[in-house]
Amino acid sequence: MPLTSQEPQRRHFTSLSAHGFHRVAYYEWGAPDNPRVVICVHGLTRNGRDFDVLGEALAPTHRVVAVDMPGRGQSEWLADPLDYVFPTYLTALTALIARTAVERVQWVGTSMGGLLGMVLAAQSGSPVERMVINDVGPSLEAPALARIAAYVGADPTFVSYDDIAQYIRTVSAPFGNLDAAQWDHLARSSVEERPDGRWGLVYDPGIGVAIKAAAAPPAMWNLWDAIACRTLLLRGRDSDLLSAATARAMAERGPKPRLIEFESVGHAPALLASDQIAPIVEFLRA
Repeated sequence: MPLTSQEPQRRHFTSLSAHGFHRVAYYEWGAPDNPRVVICVHGLTRNGRDFDVLGEALAPTHRVVAVDMPGRGQSEWLADPLDYVFPTYLTALTALIARTAVERVQWVGTSMGGLLGMVLAAQSGSPVERMVINDVGPSLEAPALARIAAYVGADPTFVSYDDIAQYIRTVSAPFGNLDAAQWDHLARSSVEERPDGRWGLVYDPGIGVAIKAAAAPPAMWNLWDAIACRTLLLRGRDSDLLSAATARAMAERGPKPRLIEFESVGHAPALLASDQIAPIVEFLRA
């Protein structure tokens, strides 16, 4: 059974990287003239369809916009893989915010999307007025970064959908104990059948080039302390990327968010289950 009852509107715009323009796709729920806009940004190898359940839940009160970041989902792959870096992503997100034609936005960011939200929210004159950070923080754990780097950039292909769906379950096991419909949603939104009949992932394996070329990310506590907007912090209790100590420190400084942890979930809560959706909806509607 599908997790949602409606398909979002599919739209796109053009953004710019160091080596040319590229097409960026996004999905939209709710009334297009609603000034209450939520921007949703996914993790490193995921895509905007991760927010299907949240988008439908918020649609009665918000206009929800979930983007496929460059090189993911339906967005165009970049000409130079070394352009898969934060300046490129921030340029695309600034263009997306401008496209909404509102002055202030709310933010939901998972992992990489949370880091990008932190960067934007910390800037002077930021349009981000309320933010949900999903399982990421100013300090990241090295073993988790190594785990992620081990599979980012791989381009495995499989004979059947069932085979690639099992692969998705394996690499996404830290998402927790999802039910069959939730796993199927994650798989179907992140794979495609290729012209040769084999099944592959809908992201550019070149993303791994930039990840492997980059130095270890520095701590971002200066940015965290500069954030003033109301913030909600979500964490999988078994997360290997956002440690319990870092999450507690985040709750005590900067925007001092409320911290909610989910049992039997690692990195990162998939935001598909009702117990994960409900606190976000409550926070953004308050």
